[in-house]
Amino acid sequence: MCGIVGMVGENLKLEDLVISLQKLEYRGYDSAGIAYLGDNFGVYKKKGRIDVLRNGLKQKLNDRFFVGIAHTRWATHGEPNDINAHPHMDCKEEIAVVHNGIIENYREIREFLEQRGHIFSSETDTEVIAHLVEEEFEGDLLDAVLKAVKKLKGAYAIAVVHKSVPDTIVAARKGSPLVAGIGNGVGILASDVTPLLRFTKDVVFLEDGDVMVLRKDGFEVYNTDGVKQQRKIYHVDWDEKAAEKGGYKYFMYKEIMEDPQALVNALVGRVKNDRPFFEELEYYEELLKGADRIRVVSCGTSYYAGLVFKYFLENHTDIDVEIEVSSEFRYKRPHIKEGDILIAISQSGETADTLESVRLAKKHGAKIVSIVNVVGSTLDRESDVTLFMNAGPEIGVAATKTYVAELAVLYLLGLKIMEINGYWDREAEDILDKLVRMPELLENVLRKDPQIRELSEKYKNYRNFMYIGRGYSYPTALEGALKLKEITYIHATAYQAGELKHGPIALLDVDFPVFAVMPDDSLFFKTKSNVIESKSRNAPVIVLGTEGNRSLEEITGDIIHVPPTHESLYPLMMAPVVQLFAYHIADLKGLDPDKPRNLAKSVTVE
Repeated sequence: MCGIVGMVGENLKLEDLVISLQKLEYRGYDSAGIAYLGDNFGVYKKKGRIDVLRNGLKQKLNDRFFVGIAHTRWATHGEPNDINAHPHMDCKEEIAVVHNGIIENYREIREFLEQRGHIFSSETDTEVIAHLVEEEFEGDLLDAVLKAVKKLKGAYAIAVVHKSVPDTIVAARKGSPLVAGIGNGVGILASDVTPLLRFTKDVVFLEDGDVMVLRKDGFEVYNTDGVKQQRKIYHVDWDEKAAEKGGYKYFMYKEIMEDPQALVNALVGRVKNDRPFFEELEYYEELLKGADRIRVVSCGTSYYAGLVFKYFLENHTDIDVEIEVSSEFRYKRPHIKEGDILIAISQSGETADTLESVRLAKKHGAKIVSIVNVVGSTLDRESDVTLFMNAGPEIGVAATKTYVAELAVLYLLGLKIMEINGYWDREAEDILDKLVRMPELLENVLRKDPQIRELSEKYKNYRNFMYIGRGYSYPTALEGALKLKEITYIHATAYQAGELKHGPIALLDVDFPVFAVMPDDSLFFKTKSNVIESKSRNAPVIVLGTEGNRSLEEITGDIIHVPPTHESLYPLMMAPVVQLFAYHIADLKGLDPDKPRNLAKSVTVE
């Protein structure tokens, strides 16, 4: 959600700033802009994509600069237009600021500053930061920013430059991520790691309350009282090419095709002597032993992965799993006691609602196990133990390979809890064996891509869809409907198949297709009855089922088969199918699945 880049050094060209900003396009935005200090102090910003910005700067892309900041804005306060785009400046046009997040008390600050004679040009909350820094500036940019941020309420990541300080960026973070590094004579900061990889793989993640002074050859970190802080340096073990399209039309398509490798990466080193193994959990096994209840908090796709975990653990143990959407949990009065386990799932590790849920649970004494893709992210740092997905960078806004990685880690965690608590048996051995063999089966599923595209062509013009499933298939139905909504803008809803006759079946007719998730599992015949009910209402039907089941042909000719596996693992097996179906419809409709409207990759504000 929004993106920040800041660069300071020698021999930098404006194109370097624009290229680095493009690495953040996946985050979701509606305008873009830059501020830079070279021979002159310039600001250029435009509504629209970064390509619009680039085209407007094409005569200046080779111009040199010493310090620059750039931003992609996702509108909150004020409509998307050139004026509301970042960066924002002070009255004297000497200070430029970019900002992610929301300043909750901006109206009060603005009124105060207007009384002091400041003139505002935009509708944004961000502009007050520039004027606050102007109000406090007496020759020391760090001091001015320290004084300004103490007056801000809300969430923010900011980067500030001043015309009279050509070798420095001052950045601050509270609730919205910032990461920085030094390499090749360039100091660079950004909203996430990707823009830094051209220059360095050794990075530092700012923590809440940090204020950083960044120069070409180093940085210092202070708290809001101006006391110097020490921050750990993290090494990133993937390179810039991993975040490039590699010949695919869209990142989303590439990342779906990486589902099998993401599964391998999530499993590697985590099976030992035919048992699940987490080195990270070595000191927490006693905590997991004897647990009778586990909480899970997450949002969106991660919530559906957590729902699979709930079905899995409750079906194989007597342990209760309570899962809640983070945005609801954070406002509850949680019934948590000292030592309770809370599992938090977030691919970015920066999801605001999940972080606040974790902080609430910790206040009540819970131990936090997080499942995260980004090393050094806030959730990683605030958890007792982190189980990394190891999926590599995911650029497409809609989660694909990280969903597969989340499921893999959750299955292994569930199996580990089973082993620790005496539930290990031959069925558990069979599930683990099939999980380890799953990457090859996912490769087979991806070979059905041409057939899935054909079905997408057939169904692309429908305006409504209903996804249904029972048991383990219900989370897959939810995830399929979400993917379709996210990137095709087709209305899609998901229900437990048994709920159809309690209301939703009234929607079905010839213009309302049903996508039925119905593998050969213990609930197959129940689901089949629900699908036949749908068919009798003249609804077109797509079935996602198991290879070799000829009875599916009695229902429809539109069938996508997947290889057989243990019934608990079908959500993993079927994930690429629902991802590809949505992807191809988006592509065939001429939509960009990497940048769905109104959405952001990392939801860092409430």
